[in-house]
Amino acid sequence: MALSEIASRGLVLLGCGKMGSALLEGWLARGIPPGAFTVLDPAPGPRLEVLSGEGLNLNGELPARPAVALLAVKPQMMGAALPRLAALGNGDTLFLSIAAGTPIATLEAALGARTPIVRAMPNTPAAIGRGITALIGNSRVDAGRMALAEALMQAVGPTVTLESEHQMDAVTAVSGSGPAYVFLMIEALSDAAEAEGLPADLARRLARATVTGAAALADAAPEEPGQLRVNVTSPGGTTAAALEVLMHEEAGLGPLLREAVNAAARRSRELAR
Repeated sequence: MALSEIASRGLVLLGCGKMGSALLEGWLARGIPPGAFTVLDPAPGPRLEVLSGEGLNLNGELPARPAVALLAVKPQMMGAALPRLAALGNGDTLFLSIAAGTPIATLEAALGARTPIVRAMPNTPAAIGRGITALIGNSRVDAGRMALAEALMQAVGPTVTLESEHQMDAVTAVSGSGPAYVFLMIEALSDAAEAEGLPADLARRLARATVTGAAALADAAPEEPGQLRVNVTSPGGTTAAALEVLMHEEAGLGPLLREAVNAAARRSRELAR
């Protein structure tokens, strides 16, 4: 299956909030026409109204046999929203879910055990095309359908495939929740700069540019992050003095992040139950 099948058979998008909108814009940018999409959303924004004038089916009848139904509603809304798509279950429509904390077994119970389902975990940098998505499919998902799911999610960034659904909790804790950790790093670095006497506006500009610039360098450079850290650390210098605190064996950033990621993964498992 290829993206061309979306154009011919259609895609149903259940929910079009921030992530659903980012995906829709990515697909449109790849040349899929608005008429290929059926969007079900109780409070459509102005952009969807514009696209409906260009052929997008907004809150109308479902296509008889769409290639994909993408579930982009919040997990707590899934129970109320899924019945509208239940008739597409147990067929050849691929269900692609980006609802955090909703296991494949829950979707199979609602849609039918013969339904091909891929569970995906994107993250918020998808809004600027810099997300990353992890995917795992049930036994009904063949190589072609997985390739289609990957192609759809690559509209907002690279993808990785998992070996087991159990790994999704760790993915949620690292890349799903991870942007918040980075935003906190920017806040904390800015606060520390203010504490050393810099004006608030300058502190924020320096902190944001430093974190985003270092991240871009880590993404572009051939060296591993550990080597990049070594490259900027002169023995006995200012960076070494700071890293002595941050790399403390018990109270440093490493142990703290391990504890934080573990807490997020535990919560992900609790929500799935």
